[in-house]
Amino acid sequence: MKLKLKHLLSILLIALLTISCSTDDEDNMDTSSVSEVDGLTLIQELTNSTHRIELYNTTGEFKTGYNAVSLRVKDLATNTYVEDAELSWMPVMQMPTMQHACPMSSPTKVIDKNTVYTGYIIYQMTNLDGEGWSLTVDYTINGIDYTVSDTITVIQNHNQNVLSFLGADDVRYIVALIEPSTPKIAINTFKVGLFKMETMMSFPVVENFSLTLDPRMPGMGNHSSPNNTDLIYNPSDGMYYADLSLTMTGYWVLNLKLLNENSEVLKGEEVTEEHTQSSLYLELEF
Repeated sequence: MKLKLKHLLSILLIALLTISCSTDDEDNMDTSSVSEVDGLTLIQELTNSTHRIELYNTTGEFKTGYNAVSLRVKDLATNTYVEDAELSWMPVMQMPTMQHACPMSSPTKVIDKNTVYTGYIIYQMTNLDGEGWSLTVDYTINGIDYTVSDTITVIQNHNQNVLSFLGADDVRYIVALIEPSTPKIAINTFKVGLFKMETMMSFPVVENFSLTLDPRMPGMGNHSSPNNTDLIYNPSDGMYYADLSLTMTGYWVLNLKLLNENSEVLKGEEVTEEHTQSSLYLELEF
């Protein structure tokens, strides 16, 4: 009887210790943001002596063109995510004789999230031999400034979804496809970003220009589609929008012409039987 009692007491003690340890582990876990990055994949972590910056998107990769990026800042001392930070970033391509940045937005807090910040970066070129691009994140927490930097990898997108070009006004522009990210046989919302190279490190949004749109299928007699509209600037987000009619799956060339405020053509040509493609175009395939 005494043996059974001792055995039962031992089992009870082990159970109590297990529950206590589990409770302690759960108390030490940061549960404030368990579901805040659902549907996103970690791209990379940038770490210094105080914090870890986590970078996420839907694919887990940086690619040429438009990249929507989510960030979280983790305090290494407390193992918790920071809920109130001011962030900025600077992607830089280091080339043999020069360096340059690319179009980007400033990261801002996601309205319905406690620990997630979001912004975009538009890489106009891939890495050279796997090297070249770096990303520096500067941030402020409780009035204290921090910085972290590391090299990153940018993969070449299969289709031409970004183009850097010199306009007739001798200004270098960058146009990037943003939507549709999942094209369908229908009238799609067509959204692009248009930027100019002000300096090697500054690429502001171009306002109040326009782009004509003529989608074609080169593999199907270069036919077009009905009910398309031209791209118009939207001041609410600084992007350009149009209706894009896709009548079948396959490879599409989205022929464009860039016009300034005075309707002067800066880049691109009309598509004709003799001239089957504009020099300014983006690509879709689905």
